[in-house]
Amino acid sequence: MPTANRCSFWCAVLTLAVATAAHAQTPAPVEPLALPPADQPKDEKKDKPDEKGKEEKPKEEKKAEVPKEKKWYEKINLRGYTQIRANETVWQERGSAEATLVGDGAVGPNQNFSIRRARLILFGDISEHLFFYLQPDFSVTPPGSTDGTFFVQLRDLYGDLYLTTDKVHRLRVGLSKVPFGFENLQSSQNRLAFDRTDAINSPVSRNERDFGVFYYWTPEHHQALFKRLVDDGLKGSGNYGLFGLGVYNGQGGAFLEQNDNLNAVVRMTYPFELTNGQIVELSAQAYTGKFSVQSAPIRPLGVGPSTRPLNTIETNGRRGLIDERVGWSAIWYPQPFGLQAEWSIGRGPALNDQQTAVVVRRLDGGYVQAMYKIDTPCHGTFIPFAQWTYFRGGYRSQRNAPYVDINEWHFGCEWQISKALEFTVQYTQTDRTNTNSVDRAGVRNYGQFEGGLLRFQLQLNY
Repeated sequence: MPTANRCSFWCAVLTLAVATAAHAQTPAPVEPLALPPADQPKDEKKDKPDEKGKEEKPKEEKKAEVPKEKKWYEKINLRGYTQIRANETVWQERGSAEATLVGDGAVGPNQNFSIRRARLILFGDISEHLFFYLQPDFSVTPPGSTDGTFFVQLRDLYGDLYLTTDKVHRLRVGLSKVPFGFENLQSSQNRLAFDRTDAINSPVSRNERDFGVFYYWTPEHHQALFKRLVDDGLKGSGNYGLFGLGVYNGQGGAFLEQNDNLNAVVRMTYPFELTNGQIVELSAQAYTGKFSVQSAPIRPLGVGPSTRPLNTIETNGRRGLIDERVGWSAIWYPQPFGLQAEWSIGRGPALNDQQTAVVVRRLDGGYVQAMYKIDTPCHGTFIPFAQWTYFRGGYRSQRNAPYVDINEWHFGCEWQISKALEFTVQYTQTDRTNTNSVDRAGVRNYGQFEGGLLRFQLQLNY
């Protein structure tokens, strides 16, 4: 480009740049805000009534839906458990009677696996004043049967009638446990030892239950404590009140009443927590009534003709014999070490030494049990235990109410693999009276079984 033209070009560019910069620095004129005049009328459309001459109203809020009351069957819960056992007599003293246990009919000759319990439980609060409980057992051998098993038997059927909505006062009406002894009230689902001890269980050993009416008083604080003792795996008994009082038939839940006499029972218990968190429970209980003893033919002392002992149902003894006991219980819950002890004394029906009649005789016995709860991070819970048990007296629930002498030790360990599965092994060294009657010449009834038992149990919880 020639020099003159190049100068003219750059002068034009410079002039344009200066003009542009000057224009950018000049502020744009601001238009005044347009305001309506003071007398401008209001928006007629906005304030105009609707076609019906009414102003618009806000929409009405939806009414809160009232929850539909549940039917009674929608308030029922379902749970249960099954216990599968294997028993083996590992040794037996020469000349002793056959192996036997009142608490487990599968202990003895010609026995292998068995189902000790198969329970299905329906329960629930039907209303704020009624609690319902039904429990059948699907693994029962009928009395007197030699080969029948897996029959269904009613164990519990009762209603708790709450006299107050806080459930402090209630009446339990129907077939339920008799409140005598801690381990009798403790569910077999929670108990460590395979069987309840003879001294505490013998007065209610026909499944610990009977027909009657019971009153229970449980303050609200202790309602929660009783529940906690079960839920936390501390082997609690459940809620049977701080104070219980009742009347019941007395013959046993699985048998018809045989006399026109009601038994009466009273129980007081008090669980409390020490400053270190340890929970202790102390109890006292007593009952009185008459019991009618069933009989079976025997030969007294193994000699003479076959006969039935006097004062039994079959020998004009239907009115029954006096039976009354007093018992004490002390529980140091496993946190992690635990102790459990019970003892009872009294008098009741028992076969005399000549084995000719059932009479009223003194009795006493109990047990002491030690246990230790071991919680592991990934292998479940282990509870080893040791128990000594003793009883001398009449076994009223057995035919002829034989007079027994029982002294035995139990050593075992429960392994809680999960909430649904438990496995227990127990060794028993025993010296106990065989309560099965024998009607054979030359055979003395009710001899002593001395020996050792190795036992296993698998428990399914559902």
